[in-house]
Amino acid sequence: MKVTIDVDLSPEEARRLMGLPDLEPMQQRLLAQLEKQMAQNMSYMDPETLVKTIMPVGAQGLEQFQNLLWSMARTATGNGKKTNTRKPE
Repeated sequence: MKVTIDVDLSPEEARRLMGLPDLEPMQQRLLAQLEKQMAQNMSYMDPETLVKTIMPVGAQGLEQFQNLLWSMARTATGNGKKTNTRKPE
């Protein structure tokens, strides 16, 4: 014998029927806290602030990095000054 029962319940009614706890108040508090934290951290999303955080030296740091790349390129092509610290044997 086969018996089929169809029950038409909303999710809230099914939760109460099965004795599950109501987590909605906790979820609302967590969402409010998350929203507050995201609003506080929006300044980190500003591109200017992000660049300043990553590169605190600013233009001077970029210039030094560019000089490093140019000196490496000159050395690689043989146009740079090579300093040999090893003594001839």
